[in-house]
Amino acid sequence: MLPIYMDHNATTPVDPRVVKAMEPFLNAQFGNASSSSHAYGWQAQAAVKKAREQVAAFVGCTPAQVIWTSGATESNNLAILGVARALRREKPHFITQVTEHKAVLEVCEAATEWDATVTVLDVDTQGFVRLEDLKRAITPRTVLCSIMMANNEIGTLQPMREIADICRTHKIILHSDSAQSAGKCNFDLKTLPIDMISLSGHKIYAPKGVGVLIVRPINREFELKPILFGGDQEHSLRPGTLNVPGIVGMGEACALAMSEMTEECTRMCTFQKQILLAVQTHFPQIKLNGPQKSRLCNNISLSIPELVPDELALDFSGVAYSSGSACNSSNPKPSHVLKAIGLSDTLARATIRLGLGRFTSPEEVQTVTSKLLKMLGKLYRSTTVAQNF
Repeated sequence: MLPIYMDHNATTPVDPRVVKAMEPFLNAQFGNASSSSHAYGWQAQAAVKKAREQVAAFVGCTPAQVIWTSGATESNNLAILGVARALRREKPHFITQVTEHKAVLEVCEAATEWDATVTVLDVDTQGFVRLEDLKRAITPRTVLCSIMMANNEIGTLQPMREIADICRTHKIILHSDSAQSAGKCNFDLKTLPIDMISLSGHKIYAPKGVGVLIVRPINREFELKPILFGGDQEHSLRPGTLNVPGIVGMGEACALAMSEMTEECTRMCTFQKQILLAVQTHFPQIKLNGPQKSRLCNNISLSIPELVPDELALDFSGVAYSSGSACNSSNPKPSHVLKAIGLSDTLARATIRLGLGRFTSPEEVQTVTSKLLKMLGKLYRSTTVAQNF
C-alpha cells in the first residue's frame, strides 16, 4: 500500500479533470501547433490558444504575455538570463534573496558570465526579506530583482506589493518565481505590478514538463533575449515544438484553480491549523519554521529537537513527506533555506515538511496527526500522548 501523500509542495498529482482535457491531444488530435496548412495543426493551435487564455485569466494578464516553457526552472532561466543577455553592455546588477530556490540562485550565478553582478539579500528568522535591505542594495546599475512570492520549504509569503512598489519607483524589472503560490494565493497582475512571473504545471495539478513565463510590459527600454535557439515559436523567445497535451493540461488546471481556489485554500488552512494545534499543544518545544501567519495555506515545516533523522523513516512510516535536507535528496547538506533563517545543521536535518493538497482527506489528516504525535511522544518519552494517539 502506498503511503499517505503529504508532499504537495514537491509535486501534485494530475487532477482527473485535467487528464480528461488532455486525452484527445495524446491520440486523435495529435497535430503540431506550428502546422498551419491542415486541420490537425488547426486543432492544436485552437487548443493552445484556449489554454493561453485560461492562464491569462488566472493570473490577470493578456494571452500575448503567456510564454510556454517546460516548467518554472526554464522560466526562471529565461527571465534572468534573458535580461542578462539583453542588458549585458550595461554590466547589470541583479538582486535576489538567500532563500530562493536553486533554480533562481544558480541562474543568478550563471548570469555573472554575462557580466552581471548579483546581491543576495539575507532574510529574518521567519524568512522575510527586509525592505530596508532591498532599498540599500539598489545601485544605479540595478536592473532586475528576483524574489519568490512563496517559499517552497517554509511557506513564507513575501510582501510582494511593497517589493513591487520599490522596484517600480526605481525602474527595476521585478521577476517572481511564483510556482508555489499559484493556486494558493490570490494575486492579480492587473493590480500587482510584477513584470515577470514563473509558473510550473506540476505544482497546480497539471502534468510535469510544462510551465509558463509571464512577460508583461516593463517600464524600462529593453527586449528580453532568448536563451534557446532554433525556431520562432513563442515570439521567438522559446523555440521548439509546443507540448500541446501538457499545455492543454496546464490551461485546464489554471481554470480549475481559478474557480475552486477560495474553497480549497480554506479547507487546507483548516487542516494546517488542526495539525499545528495538536503538535504545539502537546509539544511546545517543536519549532514551526516560517511565520504563523503570512504563510502558504498548505505548508507545515517543523524542526524537532533531539530527533535522529535516521530514525524518522521508521517512526513516521506510512507518510510521504519531505525531510530537512537540500532539494536534491542525494545531497547530504542541510537545507540552505533552514540555515538562512538561523537553524543549526543538526536542527535543520531534524526537520520535516508536510504539504497538504487538493485530495487530502480529513481521515488522512487525522491519521498523519496521530502518527506524528505518537512519534513525538516516543521521542520525548511522553507515554500519555503516545498512548492516546
